[in-house]
Amino acid sequence: MAAPSPAKSMGDPGITPLSPTHIQQDTDETPSGPSFTVVVAIDFGTTSSGYAYAFAKEPECIHTMRRWEGGDPGVSNQKTPTTILLTPDRKFHSFGYAARDFYHDLDPTESKQWLYYEKFKMKLHTTANLSIDTDLHAANGKRTKALDIFAYALAFFKEQALKELSDQAGSEFDNTDVRWVITVPAIWKMPAKQFMREAAYKANLVSRDNPEQLIIALEPEAASIYCRKLRLHQMVDLNTKTTVNGYNPTENVGAGMAQAKDLTRRNRQSRTFLVENVIGELWSELLEGDRYVVVDCGGGTVDLTVHQIRMPEGHLKELYKASGGPYGSIGIDYEFEKLLCKIFGQDFIDQFKIKRPAAWVDLMIAFESRKRAAAPERTNPLNINLPFSFIDYYKKFRGHSVEHALRKSNVDFVKWSSQGMLRMNPDAMNALFKSTIDHIIQHLTELFDRPEVTDIKFLFLVGGFAESPLLQRAVQDMLQGRSRIIIPHDVGLTILKGAVLFGLDPGVIKVRRSPLTYGVGVLNRWVDGKHPADKLLVKEGTRWCTDVFDTFIAADQSVALGETVKRSYTPARPTQQIIVIHVYCAEKEGVGFITDPGVRKCGTLRLDLSGTDPPPPAPGGGPTRREIQTHMQFGDTEIRAMAVDVATSRSVKASIDFLSQ
Repeated sequence: MAAPSPAKSMGDPGITPLSPTHIQQDTDETPSGPSFTVVVAIDFGTTSSGYAYAFAKEPECIHTMRRWEGGDPGVSNQKTPTTILLTPDRKFHSFGYAARDFYHDLDPTESKQWLYYEKFKMKLHTTANLSIDTDLHAANGKRTKALDIFAYALAFFKEQALKELSDQAGSEFDNTDVRWVITVPAIWKMPAKQFMREAAYKANLVSRDNPEQLIIALEPEAASIYCRKLRLHQMVDLNTKTTVNGYNPTENVGAGMAQAKDLTRRNRQSRTFLVENVIGELWSELLEGDRYVVVDCGGGTVDLTVHQIRMPEGHLKELYKASGGPYGSIGIDYEFEKLLCKIFGQDFIDQFKIKRPAAWVDLMIAFESRKRAAAPERTNPLNINLPFSFIDYYKKFRGHSVEHALRKSNVDFVKWSSQGMLRMNPDAMNALFKSTIDHIIQHLTELFDRPEVTDIKFLFLVGGFAESPLLQRAVQDMLQGRSRIIIPHDVGLTILKGAVLFGLDPGVIKVRRSPLTYGVGVLNRWVDGKHPADKLLVKEGTRWCTDVFDTFIAADQSVALGETVKRSYTPARPTQQIIVIHVYCAEKEGVGFITDPGVRKCGTLRLDLSGTDPPPPAPGGGPTRREIQTHMQFGDTEIRAMAVDVATSRSVKASIDFLSQ
């Protein structure tokens, strides 16, 4: 059944197109924003987060954190876990390792009162009707507004970064001198990207009056910008099997990376920060028209992006719209949890998480370090420490021992060790990876089958999950030498460093693909036989077809940076004082009406013309049709729109609101 007509129900006389219907202005200029002294990028990840910065006068020097306090042994500590702790009265307490360790040290009766959040970023991707009021659940089951949690996290990074910059400058560093960059997955829909911007406003990172001070960067794009600048000693080439930087990648890529990291410490160092010089040699291997794929494997999502180099400046063109899905490394954590439920019972695991939330966090930390040891050739078992309170609480809950549960469960590849550990054989651990890796490989296979994706020179494997030897092997097996697989060292920091470079030069990505179809709802003159009868609207003797979707740009269409699509409309009624233009979007191409399935309203432009003189009469004596020009600017990570009354030059800007329900 067709959806009812919005135009009829609103009694909205609406607008009708003036010919010519389409003026497209292809600008090659990069929108010039205010100048900033420093760019600070925040990589807000699902499992871990960090920040880095560079001064505009030294753009090739990127400063990254050397190590966060309280880091885990055997894990790179240049980022900190995306965990946040609020006091029982919902005030911000701490973030990262500090939050995790403080929460862990609380007495179990106390810890139930505190609100602890981890891996919460994915909520923005998985919530169907994301809004400013969306809630998040803490470990103890209590709810808080997601916007507050994200704002607390961003405010924490703001404070850290400004303190570091002030220490360097020797005086108070002014936030207005900072251009902020926040990274988000490219496959995120517009509401989630806007949500991040709203959280930044709430955290006072930037003000609504100066939106240009914040750039929302797409994670694989940031990685792409950094990867082009890699030096040969900063990466592992999985295809060559030759010695890179004095070690053999076939021995163990992970161990090789650790050695190579030591060799890259030729940079200047501050007390807390490493300074990396990024002028790369990979550049010399990239020619005009070369294509490469960036596979960004994070904690929550996997993002695939295809770029082509445009010389001489090395600008980038996106060849195929970002694809991927929620197939990050936390999928392996869920599989481990399912395995625990199978052995000990879902009812026990649910209770244990609520009654001993800090011990549950401990168990997942123990699993995380063993997860990193999973490799294709591994033959010896992996031991996972069970917290004492797990063993103790299980006995109280069930009346028998953990060892008894393992014997009864028929899970023959997980054994009990008398030292209080679960012993998993390597096949059991690898099985936990299978579903997540299969999804990634399926996406890659589909991508490489597409006609736009031919002759790929490099595949860059980035993001924290890219360190997994199991994933590396699977990608190698799938590609079979069709393109070179490059893994940067410090692979978990690739996005962060690229985001800094992007903030210094946002014009480097020249052409993107539109993820959605955008247009406005208009009235067209009624044509018998062409228009459906239920769309007929008669206003003051004139017959109109309502709800027509006038397309500005179609999904997957190439859009140049700063490209503006202009259209001219006229009020359907000459005396109209308030012009309301509704903007709609859809995931498919070829939309006919705003009532078609999958079309949703995503913004409104409201132009108030009251108090202005009507345009002078037309030469024939009748009223002149008033021209309202709309401009929508695409090609950036966010969309801008405005409407102008041509006669009076009165204009209204609108940020398209994707969050209002």
